Amino acid sequence: MNRPRFIDTAKWFTCLALFTLILSGCAARSRPVAVEVPATGHEYLIGPGDNLKIDVWHNPDVSLSVQVRPDGKITIPLVEDMPASEKSASQLSRDIEKSLSKYIQEPIVTVIVTGFVGPYSEQIRVIGQAAKPQALPFRDNMTVLDVMIAVGGITEFAAGNKTRIIRNIDGKQQIFLVRLNDLIKDGDISANVTMKPGDILVIPESFF
Repeated sequence: MNRPRFIDTAKWFTCLALFTLILSGCAARSRPVAVEVPATGHEYLIGPGDNLKIDVWHNPDVSLSVQVRPDGKITIPLVEDMPASEKSASQLSRDIEKSLSKYIQEPIVTVIVTGFVGPYSEQIRVIGQAAKPQALPFRDNMTVLDVMIAVGGITEFAAGNKTRIIRNIDGKQQIFLVRLNDLIKDGDISANVTMKPGDILVIPESFF
């Protein structure tokens, strides 16, 4: 009588062990991984120096390519001194349509940005020990690694791990440290961070 109970008990423990292993495997597979998710959905705003292709449907005489002037305005046939800076392409299209409606019945305007500079308030400025310090147009999902590629990396005199991002948040300046040496020289992707419009990247010099 004892033997059957021993066999049943052994089977029960075997099933319990298998069930525990299955649950452990599922838990390991579903464990969340902590990653930085870049901000998305940023709409590009036109800035001084941008090149625009303006097409007015069925009206080639007023369709042309223009560059946004330093004062942020453009001039096209029938429309003088139209503010363009700090607007999206669709917003500028609607504004041009409104102005042209005085002369053209129900105009349909399409604005395409063909050369990107961006408004001053959204440019990424890189100063200090970058190979090519400069201002860059902000792009959606832009990271500090993208910035480094654009400026050609850092100089041999840079204190990469003491790099700072100066960011304006709700009218207040905040400073964030960036480990550029770890990112560029060691390939530590955890040191890669998302950039925001208007960020200033300061790369200090190393003092020996």
